[in-house]
Amino acid sequence: MSEARTSGRTITVLGVVTIILGVCVLLAPSLTGFSIALLIGMLVLVGGVFRLVWALRAGSFGKGALGIALGLLTILAGIILLTNPVLLSGMLTILLAVYFIVDGIAELAAGLGTAGAGGRGWLIFGGIVSILLGIMLWAQFPFSGVWALGILFGIKLFFVGMIMIAGGRALRT
Repeated sequence: MSEARTSGRTITVLGVVTIILGVCVLLAPSLTGFSIALLIGMLVLVGGVFRLVWALRAGSFGKGALGIALGLLTILAGIILLTNPVLLSGMLTILLAVYFIVDGIAELAAGLGTAGAGGRGWLIFGGIVSILLGIMLWAQFPFSGVWALGILFGIKLFFVGMIMIAGGRALRT
């Protein structure tokens, strides 16, 4: 019982932090969207460098040739993504729309499957909001861009925080 209360408090605190992060994202949506795009571009570039180093350590040209080619291609993709954030934000917009729809379906299913559990209403509401956000983002493509990534990500963080707070309260009681 004591462990459940401690876990409940921790989840509640993390929920409050998530809500604060969501509000911060909503205050600067373009900056957030651009930052997400740049971070992903950098991660692709670094992944390409790691893949290239791994391929060069293969020990023979035959074993490493495909890895070298893939590493160079991944590095090139990272450079393209970093130098063309509009392209990256378009790709991210599509991926984010799909993510919101799939995540919303999962939250809705989880909420409908937890009869009588605390926070069930927030889970169902959050799932519906997530599905609607995904549909709205998809419908606005390609006009939705970096700002949409930030706004939708902020809204999603806010609702995830609300779900965490409700779940933390349910654990404490």
